[in-house]
Amino acid sequence: MKIAKNTPVSKTAKKKKSPPVKKISAKAAKGLIIVITGNGKGKTTSAFGQALRAIGQGYKVFILQFMKGREYGEFIAAEKYLPNLTIRKSGLDSFVMRGKAAPIDIELAQKGLETARKAIMSSKYDMVILDEINVAMDFKLINLKEVLELIKNKPTALNIILTGRYAPKEIITLADTVSEVKEIKHHYNAGIKDRAGIEY
Repeated sequence: MKIAKNTPVSKTAKKKKSPPVKKISAKAAKGLIIVITGNGKGKTTSAFGQALRAIGQGYKVFILQFMKGREYGEFIAAEKYLPNLTIRKSGLDSFVMRGKAAPIDIELAQKGLETARKAIMSSKYDMVILDEINVAMDFKLINLKEVLELIKNKPTALNIILTGRYAPKEIITLADTVSEVKEIKHHYNAGIKDRAGIEY
């Protein structure tokens, strides 16, 4: 039907509203495997941003931080403000060097993997983030084959995010999405030390 200029548009001639988009919940869809790797700053930060988005949609999120023992800001915030976010740390408040890991570093990483396994297989969570797990595998603190087996046998709807440099090719092949964070410039190189709220 053509409508002449300056003719009032009737209610029936107005454009119909589109039907509301039905949300696909984490429990209704196949969960994704996401890898965030590379030598640039922001891998953990990106994963926490994804966690915040998921929590906003009502998801329950579990994060296991390998090789970290420090009181990071995200850990403090989760305890104070985010009841749907559970964070566990598995490491000391010190750096681990490749090829120079102490027995305690290996022990804590392996305990962390067991904690992650229980969280993954519990079906309590919609998303599990394994922070710095790529580095833990590269440093031989945990076994790549064990991680692959765990991911392959995860609950169907569970989303898993793996962060850290040195993502193994086997993990990359298995993943649905892989992002590489590349360093262009870093304030460390100008002698600026780490700061609360930026690095931790």
